[in-house]
Amino acid sequence: MRIQTGDNVGIGGFIITGSAAKHVLLRAIGPSLTRYGVTDVLADPVLELHGPGAFVTIINDNWKDSQQAAIQATGIPPTNDFESAIDATLPPGAYTAIVRGKNNTSGVALIEVYDLNQGVASKLANLSTRAYVSTGENIVIAGFLLSNYPGLDRVVVRGIGPSLAPGILPTSVVLANPTLELRDNNGALLIANNDWQDNPAQAAEITAAGLAPANNLESGIAATLPPGLYTALLAGLDNGTGIGVVEVYDRGAP
Repeated sequence: MRIQTGDNVGIGGFIITGSAAKHVLLRAIGPSLTRYGVTDVLADPVLELHGPGAFVTIINDNWKDSQQAAIQATGIPPTNDFESAIDATLPPGAYTAIVRGKNNTSGVALIEVYDLNQGVASKLANLSTRAYVSTGENIVIAGFLLSNYPGLDRVVVRGIGPSLAPGILPTSVVLANPTLELRDNNGALLIANNDWQDNPAQAAEITAAGLAPANNLESGIAATLPPGLYTALLAGLDNGTGIGVVEVYDRGAP
């Protein structure tokens, strides 16, 4: 996503369901994206983790500032010293990770959450990203990895925009008409959707799951997928721009 300032910072949400605490690693990646041909990267990301109730906010600027040994022990530390990371064991609940640029800088960045103990009685049931959706390379791209257990998995992906206003944001700044694409690890298009009710079978499954978007112009995809890496691309119809949310819900095995 492209990280800007104010309401246009990057916000990643995730929900842990179940009965056990979940060990996670969060990363905010910027400078090292240049190796993949990404330009105008966020030079110095700052990561904040917010949680429910009395949860004490955790802030990290450069990942080696604290928790260096714990982060290295995960085997996936950031590769650039200016990137951010937080190692935490979290009880079930809803959490928000905010990525900003140090000193109000802007640029393209990646926010990630890794499940480090998949065998416990809890899971990452929902991932979401709120950010400014621009055009071209600056649309919002959400990646998710489905593990090998228990095999096929049902997911719902949503692209939200209009219903963010007026309760959360002014109507003038939200993505008026989101579109979604779901792609596999080779970049092949699996499903595309503009308005979530366009496909009656998809709409029925999304509604039955209790995940019907609140606005008819918002997007939704229901899919049953094998293990693997997937990306959900959130853009605006006819190159529309604005603040939007892309969400991935894990509904479990069919």
